[in-house]
Amino acid sequence: MTSLATHVSVFLRERLPIERRASERTCETYALALRLFFEFAAQRLKVRPSALTLEQLDSQLVLDFLRHLETERHNGPATRNLRLAAIRTFVRFIEYREPAALEQIQRIRAIPMKRSDTRLIDYLNSEEMQALLDAPDPTTPDGIRDRAMLYVTYSAGLRVSELVGLQLDNLSFDPRLCLHVLGKGRRERALPLWRETATTLRAWLAIRPKGQATEVFLNARGAAMTRSGFEYILDKYVSVARLTVSSLANKRVAPHVLRHSCAMLILQSTGDIRKVALWLGHASTQTTEMYLRADTTTLLEAMNATTPPTLRKGKFCPSDKLIDLLKNG
Repeated sequence: MTSLATHVSVFLRERLPIERRASERTCETYALALRLFFEFAAQRLKVRPSALTLEQLDSQLVLDFLRHLETERHNGPATRNLRLAAIRTFVRFIEYREPAALEQIQRIRAIPMKRSDTRLIDYLNSEEMQALLDAPDPTTPDGIRDRAMLYVTYSAGLRVSELVGLQLDNLSFDPRLCLHVLGKGRRERALPLWRETATTLRAWLAIRPKGQATEVFLNARGAAMTRSGFEYILDKYVSVARLTVSSLANKRVAPHVLRHSCAMLILQSTGDIRKVALWLGHASTQTTEMYLRADTTTLLEAMNATTPPTLRKGKFCPSDKLIDLLKNG
């Protein structure tokens, strides 16, 4: 019987961070998926998670786990597929370490992803975004920090992981303030900042507490801002902005909505999807095409550029009640 503990340890400590150079966030996502799977498997097989063996992890157990995610944890297809992708990557790693389990692993890797609905992205228009940016109080240290975070996230189109992981060394001040961002897939991009964004960021840097933390944005304890910390701050200011712009009441504003809002602003300003992909750090414009589906301006231009089919003219003549009576006899 083959113990899983050693394989899991090498996968999370060597394979992902060192060999594949996966980000910390990616490693955490894989670790969570495997933890949920092993907890489910241990409960189903009535053993301790540390006592699980490779031979017990078959395709049926994985299918039962995926069904558990959807029925018990109420996860959608996207989350279900994310957990399955982590399991498939893990067993693919084991495939080369345990050749005897090849057939068993191939059956797991053959489990298909579930198709999900392609929804339109959520984003804020210029009025809603301005109300959100104006919500922090610029006369308090927290307000100065929060305003800078909102401006930087929006204008640079940052993922929340990129924002909280932004280092002081990632700032360049010559000839103008720029951000050097290491994004998803370890793709680096240099982003010049709007003058307004640079002003808010300089105001925060002027009062930023000096300490051991090297991140640009810090919490009240002087440590690096966390994802949950930024989400809490964003929720607070969305509630303030709703008081001035009523349309925000019908929108759920998550951190990624600011990134979508930046993308839509660039698309509507330039009309060039390649520039949106470059700004956001997308590896392919195929990922960026979701913004075209949400941009009604682009769709209207496409509609106006085409020649619609002609409409045959005609005149509607209502039927005569007497004739209808005679027809129906």
